[in-house]
Amino acid sequence: MGAAALWRSIRRRPPGWVEIEPDPRAHALRERLDESRGVAEERDEFESAETTVDAAEALPADPAERRQAVHAEGRSVVDRMRASEED
Repeated sequence: MGAAALWRSIRRRPPGWVEIEPDPRAHALRERLDESRGVAEERDEFESAETTVDAAEALPADPAERRQAVHAEGRSVVDRMRASEED
């Protein structure tokens, strides 16, 4: 009994002290915040693999020039593939 009385005197609250009940929605809110942090991290990781607009190379303004560049790149890839098959 002496320990209980000591504990009560240590834990004594000032006059007018009111215990506040936690909001029942607080736990659900904490869970949603934890989930959103995970989604935000996944989004940051996903977006880090993308080329930013300022780092992207400028495309030719003329669609015909762009088409020629794409075809030239495709031909070089095909030539490399054929060369590796012949080896």
